[in-house]
Amino acid sequence: MYRAVSLYLIRNKIELHTLSDQPELLHGITISFHYSMENDFFETYLNGEWVETEIRTSAVANFVGQVSKLKVVREYLKLQQQILATNKGVVIDGRDIGTKVIPNAELKIFMTADPLIRARRRYDEILEKQIDISFDEIVAHIKQQDKLDNSLNGSALLKSEDAIILDNTNMSKVEQTRVALSWAKGVIAIQ
Repeated sequence: MYRAVSLYLIRNKIELHTLSDQPELLHGITISFHYSMENDFFETYLNGEWVETEIRTSAVANFVGQVSKLKVVREYLKLQQQILATNKGVVIDGRDIGTKVIPNAELKIFMTADPLIRARRRYDEILEKQIDISFDEIVAHIKQQDKLDNSLNGSALLKSEDAIILDNTNMSKVEQTRVALSWAKGVIAIQ
């Protein structure tokens, strides 16, 4: 969602200082997710336009850290995420989802992995989409995001006390999915 907002700001040449003074500029943003049977993935749409490839470009990756620092953006997206969560059964990931955005979530998984493994996975994902970016750029983005995640005032990356840790460093997507689904099924069975 932060990448979609970043893309919107880039496209519309909206300066960050302007956004802080005019938060209503965010009201022109609608972010939605639609399942792609072809890709077996929920894809991102910005104001009805498929933007899954564009939000993974270097321009967006270099800008999203600055955008996510803005309290006005965090508050706007927090509300959007809370609206998504009212439907229950949704999966939302982010640095403060379990602590600030949806503190009463049915299940909280604190997913972690070695930064180089995360960079390799992101790089492979981006290569599949034929986006031109180097592995070194991805590593730099991951390190920058980790630093940002651990330093944002009021929205730092924190594990909530009731979250389950899933270190997926040495797990395949299938293995991760099986573990997360088993935990989700346990929560569903209880409710």
